[in-house]
Amino acid sequence: MKKSTLTNILLTIVLVVGLSLVLYPSFSDYWNSSRQTQIITHYAEAVASLDNEEYDHVLESARQYNATLLDRDIGHVLNEAQQARYDQELNFSGDGIMGYLEIPSIGLSLPVHHGTEEEVLQVAIGHIEWSSLPTGGAGTHCVVSGHRGLPSARLFTDLDQLAVGDYFMLNVLDLLLTYEVDKILIVEPDEIDTLMIEEGKDLCTLVTCTPYGINSHRLLIRGHRVENLEVAQTVRVTADAVVVQKLVVAPFLLVPILLVMLAFLLAPKRKKNRRNVR
Repeated sequence: MKKSTLTNILLTIVLVVGLSLVLYPSFSDYWNSSRQTQIITHYAEAVASLDNEEYDHVLESARQYNATLLDRDIGHVLNEAQQARYDQELNFSGDGIMGYLEIPSIGLSLPVHHGTEEEVLQVAIGHIEWSSLPTGGAGTHCVVSGHRGLPSARLFTDLDQLAVGDYFMLNVLDLLLTYEVDKILIVEPDEIDTLMIEEGKDLCTLVTCTPYGINSHRLLIRGHRVENLEVAQTVRVTADAVVVQKLVVAPFLLVPILLVMLAFLLAPKRKKNRRNVR
């Protein structure tokens, strides 16, 4: 094998690997976001298929469940029976989705799963089991957790952009629960006092790791329930796949450049004509 051919092969491999590394986060995030959109659409269809009796039963059961939370001996631990009931509440479609979260200021829309097992948090956001179910009402505090900085999904990566006064919404059944951010805290992972139920208040807290890439602490974005916003009256069933970010566009701009470079390297080189010297 000629040295030039071997060099071209090695350069081609390097370009292909480099291209794969550049495109993987964008394609993976887009695929994950598209999947979340499908899940939200399926959830909305499942809600629409409930008759009035089924709907009332699902909602009332979840509210009764929330009413039992203050009677637990340990507020942040579920026993086997409590875990079994939790898994059934708001799980009428059988896929573990209890609703979806929208944060307009950062263009985020994601389904909320039961529980915070790692297999859930790698692809979505989860409801913390011992907190109130997202039905709203005085004496409830729903807590939703998600990862930041995953190469395969955006999830809560931009959560630190929220500020006091911003809004986020939970869509559960056909209820739209709007919360206004009133407190932003950074705490140790085992500090959970601020996540507990407060008498007479309707609260929801979003939780993620911080600082970005270090993840030694927890960022808490707490909101209190307010009237639904005029712009939020129409339910949107779209996930963050439809939001075109700069980091998503950049790799696609690199593709033509890399392909041109590859074509140049693989193009056969013309041999120079040598004139006979007499």
